[in-house]
Parts: sequence; structure tokens; C-alpha cells
Amino acid sequence: MQLSELNQYLIQFLQSEKFSDYCPNGLQVEGRREVNKIVTGVTASLALLERAHAANADAILVHHGYFWRGESQPITGIKMRRLKFLLANELNLFAYHLPLDAHPEVGNNVMLGEVLGLKIAGWLDDKNMIAWSTLGQAQSLQKIADAISAKLNRQVQLVGDPNKSVQTVAWCTGAAQGYIEQAINADIDVFISGEISEQTVHLVRESNTAYIAAGHHATERYGIQALGAHLAEKLSIRHEFIDIDNPV
Repeated sequence: MQLSELNQYLIQFLQSEKFSDYCPNGLQVEGRREVNKIVTGVTASLALLERAHAANADAILVHHGYFWRGESQPITGIKMRRLKFLLANELNLFAYHLPLDAHPEVGNNVMLGEVLGLKIAGWLDDKNMIAWSTLGQAQSLQKIADAISAKLNRQVQLVGDPNKSVQTVAWCTGAAQGYIEQAINADIDVFISGEISEQTVHLVRESNTAYIAAGHHATERYGIQALGAHLAEKLSIRHEFIDIDNPV
């Protein structure tokens, strides 16, 4: 299909114009005009670009792209090598950050809920970023942490009493540890996110809400895969997800 058609479909489907973000959403680097195969990945690292090129991709679609607010502007070093590789191989780069987090069908938070078997009961904010759920049966915090570790294939970090009885769960993928205060205010039993900060531990100790850090990369693998699968189905375009492992 034509690049312009793909670009327009993504803009409409993800409603990116509704978001004030930390980076430009959409087509960040323009390449060839005809797109037959898309590779999706979490972050547009050089390793992903190289793997995508080897897989004969025409376009790369990621959650973490380039040109973040406040970053150094000169195109040197790592930034130069990434952009040079894209341009030399005529690869298109699309990136969607907050629009992918919040999307009601293929969003990171919706998809993480599906992976963890959590049915969304509602949202703790007005932007559909902090989902919450009620468990059918109360479980210990340790049992929940163990189940998440198994489903995400990585050891999560648990803050709180492992024997705590958990009935309500809230979550937001990636670097969303700051949202724990909304979970605390809503009297949620445990909040799940990707990363943890120093102050997170103290907030847990001084509240009734526990915390599970399940990995920034690990919690944000599923939205971009779902988006790629959606494009493959709706636009009859080939799709491959490539996971460049990241322990964070």
C-alpha cells in the first residue's frame, strides 16, 4: 500500500491529534513510498532498525521513537547513526507514544490487562491511562506478583507485605510510577507499573497500597504488537514483531 494511505489510517485510528505529548507522534522519518511489510517493536534502537532491515521491512512502527522534548538537537553520535541507517535504507519510521498507551482497542494498558487476565472495571483518570480491576477472589500480594512474573517472563519487583490480601488492582504501563498516588487516593490494594522510583517505596510504606514494578519494556510489548496485528488484518499488510530485550 502507499505510505500516504498508511500514514492517514494511523492518524485516524490512533487519534494522535488529541494528545499533547513529549514527542511527535506519527511518521518521524520518511522512507520509500510503497509499504508491503511493517516491523513493530518497543523502541527504535539501532538493533531494531538492523533487524527490521534484515526482515525486509518497508516501515518500522514503535512506541518509543525519536525527537523527545528537551533532548539534544544536534544530529551526532548515536542519533546520527540511527537516522543515517534509516535514510540510507529508505526505511519509514512511525512512532506513537501516548496515543498508543491510551487507545481503547490496542492500547498498552488495555493489552497488559488482557495479558494479565484483568478485566477493566474503569479508569482512575480522565485520559484512560490508569486502569483498575476487581479480582473475583482475593489473593495474596505474593501470589499476584508470581503470576505476573510468569506471564511476562521476568522477575517483578514487589514493594509491600507479600501476605497482604489483594482484591483491587490498578495499572499503567511504562514509567508511570508517579500515578501510584491516584491509586492510593482510590484505596486500591496494589498498583502495577513498569518502573519504580526512590519515593515509590515511601509512598507504599505510608499507605495501604502495594506496588509491583513489572518492567518498562516488558509492560509495553503488547500494544505495539496488537497495533501491528490490527494493520495486518485491516490493510492486508505483512507484519512481524521483533523484540529487542531490555531488562529495565
